[in-house]
Amino acid sequence: MDGMVKEKSRMRLRAPLIALLLALPISAAPDAGAQQREPPHAWIFGEWTGGQFPASDTTGPACFGSPTVIFLRDVVMRSTPLDVAFRQRLIETVAAVPNGLEFRFTPPTPLLTPLGPRVPEDAGFGCDSPNALHVERRGPDEIVFPNCRDFPSPLKRCVPK
Repeated sequence: MDGMVKEKSRMRLRAPLIALLLALPISAAPDAGAQQREPPHAWIFGEWTGGQFPASDTTGPACFGSPTVIFLRDVVMRSTPLDVAFRQRLIETVAAVPNGLEFRFTPPTPLLTPLGPRVPEDAGFGCDSPNALHVERRGPDEIVFPNCRDFPSPLKRCVPK
């Protein structure tokens, strides 16, 4: 009988603790009605043309079918003039700077070659560091990558017709 009283006493002590633990995730969860904060580079999301060569057609399927650079939330993809595959760079951090953005990328995965592992030369953007990209905003639909030899021309946003 004495054991039964002790067990009931333990259950009474555990019940409020269990109720508290069950209530924590509900109260700690973000409010469903709250707005998500936009990342600092939300204005640049989408497809951009030009950069390697002067931008020609920036409207409709012609632009969206062959963009030069694509900015997403976690990835920046770039094309190269001699390869159909896009080079993808995972974004480590993005910082807003006066007149633009500063991207820091995770280091690229080296390719295995007969001479050992090597990072592809076009893994970066031809800038001082292959793991950084400075983007300067020249207007609502025009950007440049200053001091990046692979992108001497301005890039223009692809827009629907």
